[in-house]
Amino acid sequence: MRLVNTSKNNCLANNVLVADSFFLRLKGLLGKKQLDPEIALVIKPGNSIHTFFMQFDIDVLFLDKQFNVIAILEQLKPFRVSPIFFKSSIVVELAPGKAKALNVSLGDNLQLTS
Repeated sequence: MRLVNTSKNNCLANNVLVADSFFLRLKGLLGKKQLDPEIALVIKPGNSIHTFFMQFDIDVLFLDKQFNVIAILEQLKPFRVSPIFFKSSIVVELAPGKAKALNVSLGDNLQLTS
């Protein structure tokens, strides 16, 4: 599965991992030493995250139910807690610097494709 920014017509990740159960959301990226730039973790439902026990920075996108970007946190460091974005239904975790490199902006529409 791929994650595509339909507003900018580019691909954010060619390999999407979906965390849609309690245990998958709980585990997230824990145990990984880095996040490959071609991988994204999509957490649903979600309106905040933490990076406790992680070993690397991540970019985080918060999306509404229509997959529109409503908040962007760039290079969130380990052992941090994000704000709660009450309108967020989906969280996307990307390799650090990926959001800026691909010019992700508030209001962009993302889609999962096969």
